[in-house]
Amino acid sequence: MSTTTTITKALDDGPAPVKRAPVDEGRIGLRANLRHIGALARRNALQIKQDPESMFDVVLMPIIFVLLFVYVFGGAISGKGNNDAYVNYVVPGLMAMMGMNIAMAVGTGINDDFKKGVMDRFRTMPIARSSVLIAKIVVEIGRMMIATAILLGMGFLLGLEIKGSILDLFGAIGLSMVFGASLMWIFILLGLALKTAQAVQGMAMIVLMPLQFGSSIFAPPTSMPGWLETFTDYNPLSNLADAARAMINGTPVGDSVWMTLGWAVVITAVTAPLAVAKFRKKT
Repeated sequence: MSTTTTITKALDDGPAPVKRAPVDEGRIGLRANLRHIGALARRNALQIKQDPESMFDVVLMPIIFVLLFVYVFGGAISGKGNNDAYVNYVVPGLMAMMGMNIAMAVGTGINDDFKKGVMDRFRTMPIARSSVLIAKIVVEIGRMMIATAILLGMGFLLGLEIKGSILDLFGAIGLSMVFGASLMWIFILLGLALKTAQAVQGMAMIVLMPLQFGSSIFAPPTSMPGWLETFTDYNPLSNLADAARAMINGTPVGDSVWMTLGWAVVITAVTAPLAVAKFRKKT
């Protein structure tokens, strides 16, 4: 066949089909994503091992809070000599408070990692951007579990009684972990949006103070002014504190568990995509 005939045939048949890359090419599968999360979580855990001082807040904060609130507020709220009754009220509430205080450390940690250039290195690697942030949350949940164990240990020393079942106790702990993990996305977003760790801490305190003290963590809201009692009723920390308190004390939980889970889902659904998007674009 001549060259002219070959060219003519090619023109008649039309252009050669272009081979396209599969649609899923370049995407990271679930198994690889989980492997990346595990490797990054291990990296974060090794950082804690090299810097044990970073665990001071987890170890000391529960001890200080239990002693402070039981002996400062216990007599005033439950009556002098009735500190034992207040222990069963405040310790479940402090489980909610622990999660929020530890979540704040995630934001400052993310901010600090960006200043060191660690996050820029991660973004050049063929890994899912969300895996970097999820690995942070996994390690912080571990820290939260240690803090909760110390908190409960101190509560037992001061007279805490588990009037519900062991499953109820684990349910209260699990609920605290789920809600604490959702709060971490808020502070990750703050850590990515604000320029310095000091700014993250300052903004976190503005968020923390009204939610913690305008709640049922430390005292029943019935003695509060009407407007504050209304705020307390819708405060997610109140829902978590009430749910944990009911499960530990063996009383009806009502809607507090579902309200807490609902808050956790909404917070995560709103802030997690924003945090991942900000992580991709942050310079």
